[in-house]
Amino acid sequence: MRRTLLSLALCGALLSSSAAAEATPEVSSRPAAGPSSAPSPGQVFRYGGHPRQNITVYGRKGPALVILHGGYWAQDTDWSGWARWFAARGFTVYDTDYRLTSDAVWPAQRDDVLAALRWVRRHQGGGRPLVLGSSAGGHLALQAGVYGAGRDRVRGVVAFSPVASPYRAWRDGARLGASAERRRLRGAAERLAGCVPGLGAGRGCVRRWEDMGVASHASGSADAPLLLVHSVGDFVPVAHSVEVAEAERGAGSGSGPGDVTVRTVAGAAHGGALLKGRGMAGSVLSWLRRR
Repeated sequence: MRRTLLSLALCGALLSSSAAAEATPEVSSRPAAGPSSAPSPGQVFRYGGHPRQNITVYGRKGPALVILHGGYWAQDTDWSGWARWFAARGFTVYDTDYRLTSDAVWPAQRDDVLAALRWVRRHQGGGRPLVLGSSAGGHLALQAGVYGAGRDRVRGVVAFSPVASPYRAWRDGARLGASAERRRLRGAAERLAGCVPGLGAGRGCVRRWEDMGVASHASGSADAPLLLVHSVGDFVPVAHSVEVAEAERGAGSGSGPGDVTVRTVAGAAHGGALLKGRGMAGSVLSWLRRR
């Protein structure tokens, strides 16, 4: 479609391998399976009635890993290659779609992710899944781990370039000299909210923008462990994740360290491209296995 250790570490250059070169998965075109049906690799299941409320499953055993793609909350991006990569390393991967801003405004996207997580738990035997998200999907992954009692919902969240504060993205996109990506993200955040913040905004609009911000839901020990990754030149800057970490630190009480880690890596990679950085895939794999 998180008390706190804040670690800012610089890593090496990006590897040249590309997940996009991996083959597109072959998936079944059959409709939703019933609750008693066991998911099979690369098969599509429905978790709701909307055409976008579907999950493609890779792998048959191991911990559940839910993947939430990015795309400005407005389009799909292909995570099938990485879904297969994680499945080959012992995870049952649930590559999850959700309603886009062309379908509905916030909080429909979060509602979809929460519904998908409930579906996964039913089909995974009740265990809490792990969640990995990229960019806009990173925002939704963090919402899954922070909104309400996130720790009761998921075991941990990895987010690459998460747009943790759509309002910050909206402001950054209006700055003089803002990049095309930041200007596009500003418009995407407006479409997600369905309204424009600022003077004259109604109370419902203000509340919606607040609700979209991950830090507004931080509650310390009730939230899931988080690993948040940005590059130095990321058009979604690390300030998004630092804000979340600080909010978690302020909300935490009596909780141990290490639940929130923020990392920066060299270069300007964004989202899923960060996984191709030197040692990053292995580091993420280790983090997930420790949850």
